[in-house]
Amino acid sequence: MSILLGASTTVIVQGMGREGRFHAARMKEYGTKVIGGVGPGTGGTERDGFPMFDTVAAAVDATGANASLIFVPAPGAAVTTTARDCLTRARISGMNGSIGRGTTGTPRS
Repeated sequence: MSILLGASTTVIVQGMGREGRFHAARMKEYGTKVIGGVGPGTGGTERDGFPMFDTVAAAVDATGANASLIFVPAPGAAVTTTARDCLTRARISGMNGSIGRGTTGTPRS
């Protein structure tokens, strides 16, 4: 599956842990407009130069982001609740662009 990003695409990253920060930085280096991150309790702070928001809705309201990447730790993704919640929150918040998920270490059943 390929995901197309255009010149007007602005991306938020849900889950700015090790993997999320790594990929956000690489994307920014390659010219992607990564404009913030989302994590519970992180609103009003910065991580690696990216402004952080508590919720997807707050990030979309503040930045107008139209795409989201989700980096959920494997234990959360294994039960799919966390990943599903992230996808749902992105859609409810008016995220009409691309939504991608990049979870590592997820066991296959």
